[in-house]
Amino acid sequence: MSTTLIVILVIVVVLGLIFAGLYNGLVKLRNVVQESWAQIDVELKRRHDLIGNLVETVKGYASHERGTLDEVTRARAAAMAPNQGPAQAAQSEGELSRALVNLQAVSEAYPDLKANQNFMSLQNELSSTEDRIAGARRYYNANVRALNTKVETLPTNFIAGMAGVTKAEYFETEGIAREAPQVSFGTNGPATPAAPSGPSVGQGPAAGGQLPPGPQDSPPPQG
Repeated sequence: MSTTLIVILVIVVVLGLIFAGLYNGLVKLRNVVQESWAQIDVELKRRHDLIGNLVETVKGYASHERGTLDEVTRARAAAMAPNQGPAQAAQSEGELSRALVNLQAVSEAYPDLKANQNFMSLQNELSSTEDRIAGARRYYNANVRALNTKVETLPTNFIAGMAGVTKAEYFETEGIAREAPQVSFGTNGPATPAAPSGPSVGQGPAAGGQLPPGPQDSPPPQG
């Protein structure tokens, strides 16, 4: 076998090993992205279940708050819609978070609800789930960034098409603006505490009232 043929074979083998390494690396990174998204999906489903239970608990104390309860229910149903990609899921979850803020604000007006053990437990579990989602999101987005960099740069961008590997979507919820909660209490809601009838410290008299007579208001002594 001639030296030239040996050199060609060596070059072919080396190029084949490089191609195989890059190909396998892309496929492995794609699988890691899919697995990390599956973990987020598990936590999102848990979040949806907890919010559903939270709505049912609030109904027991504030069933007349139909607007807020229906808003959360609709947003939860939209977030649970199947076949959503990460970008669409982030949008749906942002809408659900905004609706949940209003629900939390309503609960502040019901001391009995806030003291309910089931409500408190659901709140704690939901908070823990949100933390796990945040951690899983950071891990997922880091893998997406690594994959997208490989897909867009040489030489792996040529191999990505052959391997059927494409860019992945980020799961970003921070970019979704969150509005201040708008709380509207129904006619059967808790009564607003009445303002005190008398003046408070540092304030003038109530409307229509008079200050008690002071020394300057006492009638002059009779001579």
